[in-house]
Amino acid sequence: MSSKSGTSSEYVKVAKVSEVNEGSLKRIDLDGDVVVLTNVGGEYYAIGGICHHEEWDLSEGMLEGHTLVCAGHGAEWDLKTGTGKYDEPLEPEPLYGVKIEGQDILITRHPVKNK
Repeated sequence: MSSKSGTSSEYVKVAKVSEVNEGSLKRIDLDGDVVVLTNVGGEYYAIGGICHHEEWDLSEGMLEGHTLVCAGHGAEWDLKTGTGKYDEPLEPEPLYGVKIEGQDILITRHPVKNK
């Protein structure tokens, strides 16, 4: 569970819709945490941005459907659940809530599903 104060329902603007094209990965620095924002089929996802396997920046990875693949060693993270795997299961990445207001993308300040 996160030790940060606040509620997961507090949203902050992090990007414009036009900045996160289909299949792209955008690094967001949020209160000292790294988050990756992505667009898969018009659905936006926000997931913890540092690979637990080798500490790589996940925004440098690539998407395979709803799976974020780390550029470092190929660890995989499910955008819907946060679960990770390499040769074995890895600690899940935190997930953040995402909503669209007009042309703005907002995410929760704190994870809605903690690692």
